[in-house]
Amino acid sequence: MVILDIASAAVFMLCLGILLASVLAIANRKLFVYEDPRIDEVEEMLPHANCGACGKPGCRPFAEALVKGELDPALCTPNSQAMTEEIADFLGVELGDHTKRVARLACAGGVHVAYFRAEYSGMKSCRAAALVSGGGKGCTWGCLGLGDCEAVCEFNAIRMNKYGLPVVDEDLCVACNDCVEVCPKSLFSIQPVTHKLWVACKSLSEGDEAEHDCEVACTACARCVADAPEGLIQIVANLAVVDYEKNDLASNVAIERCPTGAIVWIEDKKTVKGLGAKKILRMEPLPRG
Repeated sequence: MVILDIASAAVFMLCLGILLASVLAIANRKLFVYEDPRIDEVEEMLPHANCGACGKPGCRPFAEALVKGELDPALCTPNSQAMTEEIADFLGVELGDHTKRVARLACAGGVHVAYFRAEYSGMKSCRAAALVSGGGKGCTWGCLGLGDCEAVCEFNAIRMNKYGLPVVDEDLCVACNDCVEVCPKSLFSIQPVTHKLWVACKSLSEGDEAEHDCEVACTACARCVADAPEGLIQIVANLAVVDYEKNDLASNVAIERCPTGAIVWIEDKKTVKGLGAKKILRMEPLPRG
């Protein structure tokens, strides 16, 4: 009797195993998702930075989009040109013409030209300081200089200078957007290097008030508007704003009469102010309060 029970259990388990194996085989056939083996190969040719500069959340999704023909390999800005060309050759696609993009800072108010009206004491973080009455800087819109952007940049493309302002190394910047997201004052934006005309200010204060807080603030004097081709620059809420849809009209003539040097011309990694800009000779921080 015992032997019969054991035999019955064995047969039952065998049948159950066969049934489950059949179900799994059918499910595998029905639910199988084919993955192009080229995805693995393309992923290996990417820098594994997972920076998001391409618009995808990581290198694997970017590789999938490349294989599907949805994106251009040149969108991977951290990758070398040689490797990007190798990916294009491997996939049999042509590289598009993608202008290099970099992070730009809309502030030039270092400690030698901009006043702090209060002393912040706490965690060394712009985001933390901004929560305490805006951080203590006279200009509500100005850079607080505590280096959150430098800390978050995984490519070492940002360094803080002696005046407490972040400086972007265009050669190292991959336009990953991390500095844009971390800045509590929203001073960074990703710009094509072809945007040579740049307003290094975000102050919305009126003329004298703006200059009282920062010697290099835009005073909305509108000289740049008058000198630039029609429609290229407007004064919006006391701030000069460049219409980059008309970027082909831009020239450095627009900066020449700016009295504070708030609007500049950036070319070959050099920032140039107009002849009318006041000369800043001070190197020491302004007194606080």
